Amino acid sequence: MKLLSKLSLAALGFAAIMGLSSCEQKKTLKLFSWTYYTPTDVVKAFEQEFNCKVVVTEYDSNETMFNKLVNGGAKSFDIVVPSQDYVPIMMRRGMLQPLVQDKFTNRDKINPAVLEKITYDPQMIYAVPYYFGAAGIGVNKKKVPDGNYERTWNIFSDERFKGHASMMDDYREVIGDALKYKGYSVSSTNENEIKEAVDLIKKEWLPNIVKFDAEGFGKDFARGDLWLCHGYAEVMYGEVPESEWESTIDFFIPEDGGASYLDSMCILKDSKEPELATEFINFIHRPENYAKFLDFFCFPCFVNLEAKEYMTTKPLYPASALDNCQLKDDLGENLDMYYTKWESLRMGK
Repeated sequence: MKLLSKLSLAALGFAAIMGLSSCEQKKTLKLFSWTYYTPTDVVKAFEQEFNCKVVVTEYDSNETMFNKLVNGGAKSFDIVVPSQDYVPIMMRRGMLQPLVQDKFTNRDKINPAVLEKITYDPQMIYAVPYYFGAAGIGVNKKKVPDGNYERTWNIFSDERFKGHASMMDDYREVIGDALKYKGYSVSSTNENEIKEAVDLIKKEWLPNIVKFDAEGFGKDFARGDLWLCHGYAEVMYGEVPESEWESTIDFFIPEDGGASYLDSMCILKDSKEPELATEFINFIHRPENYAKFLDFFCFPCFVNLEAKEYMTTKPLYPASALDNCQLKDDLGENLDMYYTKWESLRMGK
């Protein structure tokens, strides 16, 4: 009996060691991405299919992401999801490594219209588009029930919204939209054009704007404190009960377009799992998986067109609203022109 007990214990110990060894051999993929940007069920499905663990760390801005990576955090992650004005910077600084191309079998799912916009990497060697979107304008229909207002960026000059309007606390967004309204590029480097756009904001829009806010505007809109908001549709709709969407919210992106963004999935240079990272990016772009991402936010289908047939929700705005939107380019040294004028604007000078 003692011999059998010892053999049993030995067997259990061996099994435990083997089990521990098996757990230790399971690969871990470390994702560094925007808050609530990756559907949990898609992550779990990937973990099951590829017998791995995905650890997600979140950030709230490109600046936060970039600062963490350049200050010693780059070796902590495999995949990062920067916006279009940061991808070329990271490419130039050698912070990214190419995808394992033979693992990226869903490259044909990416909308060619999106690839035309990413002049910094149109072959998707380093960056695969994740989402192309834009901020727009939300009007509280209960406060302006006649619907008789200008559906352009110049709506912010409408005195009916005075004291109840906000724009994002983002100088590239606000100045970019004013530039677009004036018929210029959202990434203009012409100082006269930028001055003209800032003058429009200062003289026509600012008198009606109660604050610049990129975080709390959704809650203020839902409470009825703000009647006119510049921001993301999912934030405004997310704060208003779905039963009141139709009666409360008129969200639109002006027909002339505005400043847009394109977030892409990239593999960091120090990643130890480039193949698994590429598999994850490829997995996201299986149309049925990408549709879950779009459904989660009620986003329109623009990046991966085949996903549309798998969607179960109605988008908050049509994909066609993005047709005339322009990406904010990396401006390099010219960025100072925007920042200096923005600071002057905010200080009332």
